[in-house]
Amino acid sequence: MSQNRIVTLPFAELVDRFGPVPDGIELDVWDVEAPYPRAGEVAITFLPFYFQGRHRWQYVHDLPNLELLQLPSAGYEHAVPHVPGHALLANGRGIHDDETAELAVGLALTSLRDIGQFQFDRANGVWDARQTRSLADRRVTVVGYGAIGSAIATRFEAFRTDVTVVARTAREQDGRQVHAFGELPEIARTTDVLVLIAPLTDETERLVDADLLAALPDGALVVNVARGKVVDTDALVAELTSGRLSAGLDVTDPEPLPEGHALWTTPNTVLTPHVGGNTDLSVPRSIELMRRQVAALSEGRTFENLIEV
Repeated sequence: MSQNRIVTLPFAELVDRFGPVPDGIELDVWDVEAPYPRAGEVAITFLPFYFQGRHRWQYVHDLPNLELLQLPSAGYEHAVPHVPGHALLANGRGIHDDETAELAVGLALTSLRDIGQFQFDRANGVWDARQTRSLADRRVTVVGYGAIGSAIATRFEAFRTDVTVVARTAREQDGRQVHAFGELPEIARTTDVLVLIAPLTDETERLVDADLLAALPDGALVVNVARGKVVDTDALVAELTSGRLSAGLDVTDPEPLPEGHALWTTPNTVLTPHVGGNTDLSVPRSIELMRRQVAALSEGRTFENLIEV
């Protein structure tokens, strides 16, 4: 009797809500906190959210028949150096598109409409009906144009903004003209809201440096829902401290933000602790993707969302 191929999921809710699986496939819970006891039978491992630890990567390497290492995140730079040579890597494209796009808009609105300060006023019993800035009619530049970038652009367009999209290569996509990174310094000069969602690569690390920040108009807003290292933190702190720019940040460099770091106290700053993909949609969207990956395993088809390593 042949053994089932095992698909491991990081917590019980994913298994409980998964539903029927094809013949020959078995689901099991594994949080990668200890060696998996049936290592030779694992075909797919879905890593936990916020996966860290050298010892945990070793447990993944101990799976001799692993076919697919599935990330829950759209970002994958942290995993590429650790993928076993005999396995494929897939990211979580599609899981967090809506969640992250919502937060990008939320950070922009919170900053422009001064919602954070109004909540501070409330706590202090202050009624100050001052004028704020509207998102409508702003010139928005979205840097990074994968699935999440497209979702972000669509949402900002719904707020009657003028959206420009920028990515590694220029192209026509989804009826939009995608500009190349090389055009960004010129585009920045007329950008009111700069939204960052590019993956972290050698090319994008500190893409938003002191020169690019200086090119933004006075009063521009930087929204980062990508990775902290896409921005030169020291340069951003300098612009925020001067009061010339504002920021809505879901990610920072370093992260978590250490005690005493300047970004805790810079003016014109809205900060969330890397929660762009952390909502009640994460579980159902993860299950939807994993059902498709399990079906591909069972039917001998190509997996989705594969990343070159």
